[in-house]
Amino acid sequence: MAPEECCDILRSRFREAVLETVLEGGHPYAKIAPEKWPEVALFLRDDPRMKFNFLRCISAIDLLAENQLACVYDLMRIPIDGSAPHPHPEKTFRASVSSSVQRPTMSVELITETAEFAVRVVTDRNDPVISSVAHVWPAADWHEREAFDLMGIRFSGHPDLRRILCPDDWEGHPLRKDYDFPLEYHGIPATTEYELTNPRH
Repeated sequence: MAPEECCDILRSRFREAVLETVLEGGHPYAKIAPEKWPEVALFLRDDPRMKFNFLRCISAIDLLAENQLACVYDLMRIPIDGSAPHPHPEKTFRASVSSSVQRPTMSVELITETAEFAVRVVTDRNDPVISSVAHVWPAADWHEREAFDLMGIRFSGHPDLRRILCPDDWEGHPLRKDYDFPLEYHGIPATTEYELTNPRH
């Protein structure tokens, strides 16, 4: 399914929730209203025309000039009957029959066609909150924690939202464009990518 088809289906189902579609370039996406994102996410996973059963990654973006932050969700539909080529043939896609982790309840209908689609959700930079979709795609758990840690986006409804890369007492969010790199951390001198031992701001 082409991104244009996905956008048309979303528009027919959610109308005003689709704020923008960008279909030119190498990474087409639909911009979805934040308050509708959980409902749209479930639709993208469960609707028989969509069935995006795999969240490849979440990329957090600092839109400093617009005073906004955004998350881009790269989704894939991966075949589960083995008839279509897997995008990573060295890996096997297996369904877990028993686990202590609660899994999303997706239809067991066969998926025979690969597809990719991206969604962008934008939030206010001063109070960045986006609903968690960890209950839709379990991979979102750690991806959302990374976006929280490095960009400061809070994901409401996340089961365990805490830093995942930086120490718990780290100040600020290192991937923001206006981030001031600390000169030291608990007495440990800082360095930059240029191997400078005395970074200045």
